[in-house]
Amino acid sequence: MATSSRLTPFPLRRLAFALAAGGLSFHAAAQTAAPALPSVVIKGSAEAPATVGGFGDTPVAKLPMQASIVSAEQLTDRGLASLAGLTLLDASVGDSYNSAGYVSYLKIRGYDLDNRFNFRRDGLPINAETALPLANKSSLEVLKGTSGIQAGTSAPGGLVNLVVKRPTTELTSVTLGVSERGTLESAMDWSHRFSDGHGNDKAFGLRVNLQAAKLRPELRDADGHRWMMAVAGDWRVTRDTLVEAEVEVSRQSQPSQPGFSLLGDRLPDAKSIDPRTNLNNQSWSLPVVFEGRTASLRVQHQLNADWKLQAHAAIQRLVTDDRLAYPFGCTAGDGTYYPSTYCPDGTFDQYDFRSENEHRNSDALDLSAQGRLNTAGITHELTTGVLLSRYKSRLQGQAYNWAGTGNIWGTLPTTADPTLTGTNTNRTERSTEVYLRDAMQFSERWQGWLGVRHTRLKRDSVAVGPEAGQVGTPNPYAQSFTTPWLGVSYAINAQLLAYASWGQGIESAVVPNLPVYANRTAVLPALRSRQWEIGLKSGSRTVDWSINYFDVSKPATRDVAVTVNGLDMLETRIDGEQNHRGVEAQADLKWTNGGLMASAMKLRARRERSEDATLNGLKPTNVPETVLKLQARQGVGLPGLELQAGVVYEGKRMVLPDNSLAIPSWTRLDLGARYEQNIGRQQLIWRVGVDNVTDRRAWRESPYQYGHVYLYPLANRTWRASVEWVL
Repeated sequence: MATSSRLTPFPLRRLAFALAAGGLSFHAAAQTAAPALPSVVIKGSAEAPATVGGFGDTPVAKLPMQASIVSAEQLTDRGLASLAGLTLLDASVGDSYNSAGYVSYLKIRGYDLDNRFNFRRDGLPINAETALPLANKSSLEVLKGTSGIQAGTSAPGGLVNLVVKRPTTELTSVTLGVSERGTLESAMDWSHRFSDGHGNDKAFGLRVNLQAAKLRPELRDADGHRWMMAVAGDWRVTRDTLVEAEVEVSRQSQPSQPGFSLLGDRLPDAKSIDPRTNLNNQSWSLPVVFEGRTASLRVQHQLNADWKLQAHAAIQRLVTDDRLAYPFGCTAGDGTYYPSTYCPDGTFDQYDFRSENEHRNSDALDLSAQGRLNTAGITHELTTGVLLSRYKSRLQGQAYNWAGTGNIWGTLPTTADPTLTGTNTNRTERSTEVYLRDAMQFSERWQGWLGVRHTRLKRDSVAVGPEAGQVGTPNPYAQSFTTPWLGVSYAINAQLLAYASWGQGIESAVVPNLPVYANRTAVLPALRSRQWEIGLKSGSRTVDWSINYFDVSKPATRDVAVTVNGLDMLETRIDGEQNHRGVEAQADLKWTNGGLMASAMKLRARRERSEDATLNGLKPTNVPETVLKLQARQGVGLPGLELQAGVVYEGKRMVLPDNSLAIPSWTRLDLGARYEQNIGRQQLIWRVGVDNVTDRRAWRESPYQYGHVYLYPLANRTWRASVEWVL
């Protein structure tokens, strides 16, 4: 295995400790130079801008679309360290195959997000086929709905944007935490501003985030570790020019968790399954290793009072070792083969899966101008620019070899076979996107919104590995398309807004480059999704709320059995569409020393217009129809003490594509407390929490992938505690 591009943890750890010591030294110097100011905590609201919306500093409450912002403080209070944590906070965001130690997969409005195209970092595209660290993120933004306004190609559910922490005023924060079976976590967040020696004592800013964890989760046989180091700096060159740069390095190593499954045609009782059992518990099981390096440079220049120019570039380098003792299907003792489930007696076929030294490289450059002009009495807030992006994955042959028979109790040993006999796919993708967005103020109450993006892309894929003769025949293609977006809003009063919007998005796909597909060299027409939405929004000091109705549809594809020259093969065809329509409601109620955040979604998702009439009207698998999520907080008794509670309810989900089986609904209750203790000019923030307080046993989700049913249980009751020291 090549190692030259690997991240070496020990030198970085020494550097991390040196930076931590340096941060404390800088803090001490700052304390000597000037008296410290008391810390101020600012709570978020609907008046905060959501950059993922694409309309600059326009607050969420004023946009003709649905978006939510989750702050770093909310993530810390709930003990959330991965993107999968969003599924606890927003009713529109759901699980889409989330297992411990692996990539976070999300769905929005019932559609699975594409980890290659639906994620952003400070607005630039990134690849999310990795473990993305959150310790240096100030917030997570979720755009709901067709995302053609912000992405050349993407799945229609929405976008997730990670906002990086930037230098701020003086800050030193050290956090220590413990949870589960002995998981230990530590983090440091340090920020300082420096003089340029020419009278500007705030010209330079530096922010350092360090995080390390020893992982011992309740899930057995899943011990691991992770660490992250991130540095962000800025330079106020002049009053009108700002330069920002940042770099992030991270590593996570942890065994992953395969899913359970049906036992023949029977849904096992979740109460009979120990959620701590890890089916990846073989003596030869190896951890999944994610390594990442990301860096960006952003230059902003204010031309005049109305216009600003920006250049923003980023690179991302990912290396992954993907390894699993992988259960898939079952061969029973009587020779019966179950391709989609485990055997009725609880056994399954186990495979040795390894795809090591996977390299995924992403580059992006965005050049834009943002400003204001007036024409014929209409004020235009304009943003225009071009986004150039490139993605390249370089893999090698993979192992996918039968290793023996396992069972759902994890008591049967199997034998490793790491021989690289399987095929992988290398991809190269280039995209040029030209865009224009315009927020038009027609009158004091009426506002119009316009977005258009033209995309030209070139992509090719090629099979690699022994079955492809090491390198197969490339499958290149090029496409171009335009995605429009329109909206209108009416301010009923200063706090209440009515809006309607319509937009399109694009997915670009090719038939899998595998011998079983008769049309494997074919390029499918661009899959154009459409959405329209109407809603009401209100924002005030005491409550932010919104309610909306949406309708999203996208072309559906299916594999059809065909016979070619006497051989049984498959042919991928566009066939009908997938339609998701529903109602969302959100509210953030605020009162003295407390509040309640609530979100709900009622979704109708159906397959429609298929040539196969038996498919029409069917519900997609792993999509709940009803979701409710609550987060309550209330200060009680002792000043600085806040009690917290979280409730998640998710309705039943279909397990099989023919809708003949579903998993029941479930409800989970989480409790926590937060205590802010002031000691002179310093502050201690104590946090404790218990998740799944009632130790509810249920099937959390039911992903259906590669023609196989998976079942993931709710995690058992877990506890956590931490202390944050703010100097």
